[in-house]
Amino acid sequence: MALWYLCVLLLNVATISRSQVLWNTQLRDTSRIPSNFSRQERMATIEALKGAIQIPTVSFSHEKSNTTALAEFGEYIQRVFPTVFHTSFIKHEVVGNYSHLFTVQGSDPSLQPYLLLAHIDVVPAPEEGWEVPPFSGQERDGFIYGRGTLDNKNSVMAILQALELLLLRNYTPQRSFFIALGHDEEISGTDGAQKISALLQSRGVRLAFAVDEGSFVVDNFLPSLKKPIAIIAVSEKGAMDLMLRVNMTPGHSSAPPKETTISILSAAINQLQQNPMPNMFGRGQVKTMLQQLAGEFSSPINIVLRNLWLFQPFVSRFLEKNPITNAMIRTTVAPTVFQAGIKVNVIPPVAQAIINFRIHPAQTVHEVLELTKNIVADDRVQFHVLRAFDPSPVSPTDDQALGYQLLRHTIHAVFPEVSVVAPGTCIGNTDSRHYLNLTRGIYLFNPVLLKPADFRIHGVNERISVQAYETQVKFIFEFIQNADMELVGMPDSPHQHDL
Repeated sequence: MALWYLCVLLLNVATISRSQVLWNTQLRDTSRIPSNFSRQERMATIEALKGAIQIPTVSFSHEKSNTTALAEFGEYIQRVFPTVFHTSFIKHEVVGNYSHLFTVQGSDPSLQPYLLLAHIDVVPAPEEGWEVPPFSGQERDGFIYGRGTLDNKNSVMAILQALELLLLRNYTPQRSFFIALGHDEEISGTDGAQKISALLQSRGVRLAFAVDEGSFVVDNFLPSLKKPIAIIAVSEKGAMDLMLRVNMTPGHSSAPPKETTISILSAAINQLQQNPMPNMFGRGQVKTMLQQLAGEFSSPINIVLRNLWLFQPFVSRFLEKNPITNAMIRTTVAPTVFQAGIKVNVIPPVAQAIINFRIHPAQTVHEVLELTKNIVADDRVQFHVLRAFDPSPVSPTDDQALGYQLLRHTIHAVFPEVSVVAPGTCIGNTDSRHYLNLTRGIYLFNPVLLKPADFRIHGVNERISVQAYETQVKFIFEFIQNADMELVGMPDSPHQHDL
């Protein structure tokens, strides 16, 4: 699975900019703070993450979350990061009862602010199969185990930890920025990120860019690539939860009709699974980016990728064979809930199912809904859209894209072993989509180096290595300082905002 995950990342790489970006580093050349942390600081950093993992901030469903744990987490970060909470140029607000917004006021109001995102909540974690209890935060063999170590308390804690360490070294930013910590990302972010975004919009805030989770530095996923690759996702798929429902007159099971609500609904679902959404390979950026990646591979892969005019049908069929790569070339259809029946001897009057669609960037919710109705082609089946949103637009990656180039610059500085930094597409959904009204530049990147055995997001024995987490803190420490720099020739936003 991990091997194919890297294929996903690589196969969604957009144009890789080979040009060199020039940086104006005069702003902080004389006051740049090196990311050298003492042994005591590193130990405190690890212990802080362990403590965060021990608070079970679980989002169970749209109706149920562990609100006690969410409140406890708010108190916890105030204890662990006292400097962040008691610095005069930082304003802290609680939004939607459990989410947190930090406004960090910079000294130069001409520089447009940016946003760092992360989320506090985690998915449930039954203890079956875990080597250690999932909310223990135990350390074993150089790894910290527990739900949230990769998704996404590592980012919550790393952002605050990096800021705390900077403040202790008397750092004052020149560019203002926000930190938004949502509490319900795993259940769509409507009470957290959405409310924070609305609050910022009401204040007239426009962002230079935003950074959220969604991709990693990956190593040893493909034998053809000997060095790690950093993927910055610049878009994410859309989604739709669609309820299919069949109603009929109930009856006795001793004299069943030819078709029941269950059989009709089952046939509809079978139609959707036997007739997948169109293969979109060749539309959008995938074909172009494969051609541009060709030089990173040895023969015969590079020959195939350089000659997609000939090999496109072969590559397209190959991508369909695995669930992960298949998800990158089409809208996926996943039946996730089926409900029917009231008693063993009663023909059920109602059967309903929920289908989860992840919508390819080349399609829209409306297009997918119409395709679904045409595939099912049964008037007895009713369709009810429970939740839907279109894919996010592609964020810029050219030399004038401040957020992307800041990430790229920091990646090369902190991960010198990385051979390629490339933009890609996130097949999941993040809180970032709630901020599309504030910026065109949304970049999904979690500065953690993962090997195949470490990719356990939402899985059993989720973990992060101590070294990877320390590097993540270092990355954010450097990134915040880099954000005070400017790209040569890039005009900053003409808009002024009071934070």
